[in-house]
Amino acid sequence: MPILVCMSLTNPVPKSFYYAFEGFKTAVKEEPNFRIHLTIATIALILATVLGFALTEWLVLLFTISLVLILELVNTSMEEIVNLVNPETHPLAKKAKDVMAAAVLLSAFIAIIIGFVLFLPKLILL
Repeated sequence: MPILVCMSLTNPVPKSFYYAFEGFKTAVKEEPNFRIHLTIATIALILATVLGFALTEWLVLLFTISLVLILELVNTSMEEIVNLVNPETHPLAKKAKDVMAAAVLLSAFIAIIIGFVLFLPKLILL
């Protein structure tokens, strides 16, 4: 790590940002589902730009994308914590992982519905 980065990490605020960016980089590198969500989000953002989304459409789109990405990050964190606490397969560990995965899946389904509502009318007009 460069000396400048190390020196700036003595302040708790830059340190917390540093750790947050490290967590984001780790998710991008190590979590295929996060990369999939990020790729779809990027496509949606580019398409929204091309279609000329209004402010409210942008806000809904950004909130929806954020929800899915945040839940994917929380899901990954929960899975890692469960694995740390109990590396063996345990019914409660499985339940915790399955329920968190269901939260991500539900948010993705809702994001698809919102995507249809936002994009379909504009695409039909083309």
